[in-house]
Amino acid sequence: MDKKTVVDILNEIGLLLELKGENPFKSRAYYNAARVIELLDEDLETLVKEDRLKDVKGIGEALNKKLTELITTGRMEYYEKLKESVPPGLIEMLKIPGLGPKKIKTLYEKLGITTIGELEYACLENRLLKLPGFGEKTQKKILEGIQFVKQYSGHHLYFEAYEEATKIKEYIDGTGLAIKSEIAGSLRRKKEIVKDIDILATSKEALKLMDAFVNYDGVREVIAKGETKTSVVLKSGINVDLRVVKEEEFPYALHHFTGSKEHNTAMRHRAKSMGIKMNEYGLFKGDHLIECKEEEEIFSKLGLLYIPPELREDMGEIEAAEKGEIPVLVEEKDIKGVFHVHTTYSDGRNSLEDMVRKARDLGYKYIAITDHSKSAFYANGLTEEMLLRQWEEIDELNKKYPDIVILKGIESDILPDGSLDYEEEILKRFDMVVASIHSHFRMSKEEMTKRVIKALENKYTKILGHPTGRLLLARDSYEIDVYAVIDAAAHYGKIIEINSNPFRLDLDWRYIKYAKEKGVKFAINPDAHSVDGLEDVKYGVGIARKGWLEARDVINTYEVEEVLTILRNM
Repeated sequence: MDKKTVVDILNEIGLLLELKGENPFKSRAYYNAARVIELLDEDLETLVKEDRLKDVKGIGEALNKKLTELITTGRMEYYEKLKESVPPGLIEMLKIPGLGPKKIKTLYEKLGITTIGELEYACLENRLLKLPGFGEKTQKKILEGIQFVKQYSGHHLYFEAYEEATKIKEYIDGTGLAIKSEIAGSLRRKKEIVKDIDILATSKEALKLMDAFVNYDGVREVIAKGETKTSVVLKSGINVDLRVVKEEEFPYALHHFTGSKEHNTAMRHRAKSMGIKMNEYGLFKGDHLIECKEEEEIFSKLGLLYIPPELREDMGEIEAAEKGEIPVLVEEKDIKGVFHVHTTYSDGRNSLEDMVRKARDLGYKYIAITDHSKSAFYANGLTEEMLLRQWEEIDELNKKYPDIVILKGIESDILPDGSLDYEEEILKRFDMVVASIHSHFRMSKEEMTKRVIKALENKYTKILGHPTGRLLLARDSYEIDVYAVIDAAAHYGKIIEINSNPFRLDLDWRYIKYAKEKGVKFAINPDAHSVDGLEDVKYGVGIARKGWLEARDVINTYEVEEVLTILRNM
């Protein structure tokens, strides 16, 4: 029982208790326990074996017993009975933006609504209008939220699917039945949202490998099982296809099943123009197989430079490969420091020193501390007095850790009129200002665009944070003319953030290539609210690669002296 699963179960218990209308202190105890477990440095199983879990602050005797049962047996009777007492559709309804446990409980008790379908029908029949706490606006928002959920049904965040895929690949490799295996599909292309997981393998004992696969502990349901393809649904709800091909077919199949469909179609057209037939089984000149031992050779045989998987979206990569203009894409190892980091001064989970020490452990040479500004009251934004206290600590830590440079920064709210938080006397003392929108999302496209461009005009703005405000599978970006914002960033010489938080991954990679062509520089920022969050940089690197970025396009691949010079001269 891994830590993430335990945390998920504790959080779900908290939600179930809220849906049942239990004492709020009871549900809060489970939420707090989830946070405690998530931040534990020690191994959970070890703590249980040595009977030390009960000594962890926030884990009482009752919780200790339940967690011990869960970790030692893989199940918790209390959790299972609680789930049985709440219609499963109510949990599903929590996916609707703006619909919390209290409102769902009202819908269930007053109207008997137990599914999203029933809720949609009730909205269309105007049955929510007279319910306490509801009304016409709320009903309209719920209907919009239902359409949002429908639109993304069956979709999963990249990082969640990739974690599952990595475990499956390790399991397949560990059976000793696979000669080789690779994660394919949209995961290999690092799409921010994926529908399913594709694993490709080659084996001399395909049936035995398929038998082992369907017995993988994470499998909930077997949809279809064969010698060349088996499809399952994981306990997490993600569909997985395992394909087994002949060893000599592997390079061709890997290219084909990596996709995208548009890229594959363009590649087949190119092959056809050269008198070559191309499919998942090979490249053929008539009946003759053009032998390729590695995927790179396929591109070479078609007169192309190798195209990294992230670029295979039919967005000019084939033309670039023909001209020898495929960029040397940025890699995680290129990142020398991180910006956009939160601490316990605002809404972070770890202290300033904890974040610095973790950054040092990761090999970074600089870190910018950018807690929330004073207008962000919801995130304990820093008053001027708190800022001075933080700056003193930064000065002390810069002396204590001479091998890393700690920059004094802020994530300043972009106010509705486009101005930044704090007076000029304060703003000019920061090494770095990340300007971001955290409120008033419902402005018109014209108003929002003007608001952001005004912030970019401000001489103290260094980086535009999470430029479109999107939360993947939860909230669409606010209405904004992204191209106009990019043009303004280029004009004023501002840096655009690629927010690496796996729930954001903003700026969208589809705009990045345009911005690069305009000469805009980027910062791949973790937006870290914990020490673990610093490691999210890898997700931002994936998005940067999809946007054709090279190391020189990303300022946090530069040495600290170069970074400081850039910031001073902006």
